[in-house]
Amino acid sequence: MSVVVTGATGHLGRLVVEGLLDAGVDVVAGGRRTERMADLDARGARVVELDYDRPATLADALAGADTLMLVSGSEVGRRVAQHGAVIDAARAAGVRRVVYTSAPHADTSDLVLAPEHKATEELLAASGLVTTVLRNNWYTENYVQALQQAAATGEIVGSVGQGRVASATRADLAAGAVAVLTGDGHDGRTYELTGDHAWTHDELAAAATQVLGRPVTYRDVTPDEQRAGLLAAGLDEGTAGFVVALDQNTAAGALGDATDTLRTLLGRPTTPLVDGLAAAWSATA
Repeated sequence: MSVVVTGATGHLGRLVVEGLLDAGVDVVAGGRRTERMADLDARGARVVELDYDRPATLADALAGADTLMLVSGSEVGRRVAQHGAVIDAARAAGVRRVVYTSAPHADTSDLVLAPEHKATEELLAASGLVTTVLRNNWYTENYVQALQQAAATGEIVGSVGQGRVASATRADLAAGAVAVLTGDGHDGRTYELTGDHAWTHDELAAAATQVLGRPVTYRDVTPDEQRAGLLAAGLDEGTAGFVVALDQNTAAGALGDATDTLRTLLGRPTTPLVDGLAAAWSATA
């Protein structure tokens, strides 16, 4: 079996490539900057340029592949076209199966990031390819910025209320993807992948207290107060609006549905919040 992994220069894609190499799989690691994958090449992956915006690189990377691990792109607003180009290239290359990283409940959610994932899932459904959709919850590592704020001020500030987040670490989600790529019975399935526990921001503050070794509290503010604070901190209007919208999605429960699916794929409990935060914080040192 040959697996092409897109976004192999990113955090999640790299972890998937490493996990597949550990499992003895023939891996093609694709990314825009091949020089950033020299270590993967040294480990035995075939490293190729793969640029969502350059169709020739897609055709070359996918030639002869059985399976495509399509790690969703990072360019919000451009992802549907980019993903569509990869799906078209996969069909033309004779790829049999696509595994795609989507968003929680992408087909029904009001999550600000969901529409592009929903559209991509629809493209996959219409493609005729065998697909598995991995609807990854929020990465625990996304809260390193909150830890940085807490380290400086003793506070985490947001407008999520008591909304819960069933986050998981990138390492756990990558290991789940490897289990799907190397296992049987996953064709045509859609998995909601989360951590075992959906936590509140008060629990996030308690975890931050342990990681940082100083008292941390969560201060809940109104969306307007949050937006004003973000603008005062130097964020542009668009970015501030996105952060506020995400907090309102969280408050409404868009990230709070914890399942045991990832735990089942891993064959073990998922990494607890405090342990995931500690590892991510250490990596920034």
